[in-house]
Amino acid sequence: YQRRVHGGFQAETRQLLDIVARSLYTEKEIFIRELISNASDALEKRRHLSLVSQNEVEPNEESNILLTVDEKKRTFSLQDNGIGMTKEELIQNLGTIARSGSKAFLQKLKEDKSSSSSDVAESIIGQFGVGFYSAFMCAKGVKVYSRSCFKNSPGYLWESDGSGEFTIKEAEGVAIGTKIIIQLKETESQFASQSVVERIVRKYSNFIGFPIYLNAKRVNTVDAIWRKDIKTVTEEDHEAFYKFISSDWQKPLYRLHYKVDAPVNINAIFYIGHTHNEKFGVARLEPNVSLYCKKVLIKHKAKDILPEWMRFIHGVVDSEDLPLNISREGTQDSSQIRKLNNVLTRRLLKWMEDEAKKDPVQYEKFFLEFGSFLKEGVCTDQLNKAEIGKLLRFESSQRAKGELVSLDDYIERMPEGQEKIYFLHTPTRETALSSPYYEQFKKKNVEVLFLSGNIDEYVMGHLATYKKHRLYSIENPDVDLDKIKSKATEESNQEVEKSLEDLVTKELDTKQCTKLSEWFTKVLGEKLMEAKPTKRLSDSPAVIVTGHEQASMHRMMKQMALMQGKSTLDLLPKQVLEYNPKHVVIKKLYYLSLQKDNESVERGRLLAEQIFDNALIAADLLGDPRNMLSRLNTLLVSALRDVPEKEVEEKDETEPSPPKSE
Repeated sequence: YQRRVHGGFQAETRQLLDIVARSLYTEKEIFIRELISNASDALEKRRHLSLVSQNEVEPNEESNILLTVDEKKRTFSLQDNGIGMTKEELIQNLGTIARSGSKAFLQKLKEDKSSSSSDVAESIIGQFGVGFYSAFMCAKGVKVYSRSCFKNSPGYLWESDGSGEFTIKEAEGVAIGTKIIIQLKETESQFASQSVVERIVRKYSNFIGFPIYLNAKRVNTVDAIWRKDIKTVTEEDHEAFYKFISSDWQKPLYRLHYKVDAPVNINAIFYIGHTHNEKFGVARLEPNVSLYCKKVLIKHKAKDILPEWMRFIHGVVDSEDLPLNISREGTQDSSQIRKLNNVLTRRLLKWMEDEAKKDPVQYEKFFLEFGSFLKEGVCTDQLNKAEIGKLLRFESSQRAKGELVSLDDYIERMPEGQEKIYFLHTPTRETALSSPYYEQFKKKNVEVLFLSGNIDEYVMGHLATYKKHRLYSIENPDVDLDKIKSKATEESNQEVEKSLEDLVTKELDTKQCTKLSEWFTKVLGEKLMEAKPTKRLSDSPAVIVTGHEQASMHRMMKQMALMQGKSTLDLLPKQVLEYNPKHVVIKKLYYLSLQKDNESVERGRLLAEQIFDNALIAADLLGDPRNMLSRLNTLLVSALRDVPEKEVEEKDETEPSPPKSE
């Protein structure tokens, strides 16, 4: 005869059970995670009791968690050889929702100051006492066989269909620990599939500290190395773990194993690979860092752990300080997540800065591959943009092609009197070197950073200043290099001035420049706001100096218009044209402007428009260059007009053969 105990959930408890089964969890598969976590806690509790109450507890064999699924019978079973439960504990723990046995166990551990108590407390997962009831999301009926690990304890069977009642009776042949058998609903038969359950275990519980077997096959084969002592984790461990979480076939380029207790408890590992798929335009990367609590997945690819621009980083963050919500699928306190985000972001920035100093060559490879994410960070992460600025790299006028420099490198080389960091945005380095905007910098040997990325101008605009130095485009009209002094500048000036003596003899005077400016304004009409002489040019006849911000905005509007298939001809506002009064083209044009005959007037107009369009091209402001082809052909005809149209007789330069000797 077996004594049977009938029990019923109270009315409020029935309602709570209904909430747990229907509304608490977003994914039904979570019930497998919850049951495995409970089993892990049971194993931890028995391991602790075997140390502190060895004479009272049955000796423990190898700890493990056994899962069994049967598609024909539509059953899911889980068995552990952990602490088990007495009849009273079954009534208390399974008959009362939101009463956590693990929480009560932890409360007792607080009274024990031993190191073993501290270790087991770190591994206990359960908090809320609702995880077991998640099984009723998918269960038609649940049977729980349990036997306490204390010596001479009988076994019991707890049984319920979740409708409001349960029964408990003694059972023979029950092994120490707990076995849960779930009869699945017809609509939830997928949880009796071995492949489905294996995927769920690997997703949520792959790093549980005990072996998990599914139909006698070991499932969790990768260790939670982020919880281990940093010195004990080998390179091979890191390589295997990175490949597991990233599905990459290469070992990582960089890695960071990070542990800290304050201001937030964190055990984390981060990796950066050799490449990424976003550059191919396939799709925007998802966040690649997952949130764990005591080795149990809380949020896969968590969005709030790191700023979005860090989505190229793979990793795991495990924190015991986060206040989880009752479903353990998120957190209750967003301020704690923000604090975690800030701590991790600052640490990762410092890590990348250290790696850049340690191996500049490898960091350049990293930047060429992932630099676009850092630039995005400058534009979107106002709190950390100054620190991200340390990680940026650019080509420089004073370094070889392909060699990159940092903003700190640039500042270290700034001569006396220079206060700004100068840059120029062009499609290529060659375009920058031949740009009229660069001429005075080349003449005075002042370093300029060359930018060619699509968003580089916006990056500089968002960064604005770096270590109190203003980032300044050399396209701006008010560039003043007079205060900059250096020995290299003086030597460069002497060489340039000497070379120019052979090219120009005399520049236009003030009166001539006034006349030419008025003529430019008249000829170019609505295209021109103002024309004036400048000393910033040496090799080019003219340049557009409307201002960097207006020019960059126009380039953006131009790109948007082209993408939308619209004309770009009407987007350009009036421009300011600065011309070089020393240049031979400008001087010749001045004298041509004085002529009154129709042919000279037309020729002058064509030349003025061509000079203006050339300046627009240099500024990357010209809408459609095909519009100038007719004008160019006319100018070519004019330039070739004086070439005589007659054949040139070729002279026979063959030397006569020497006379033959007799």
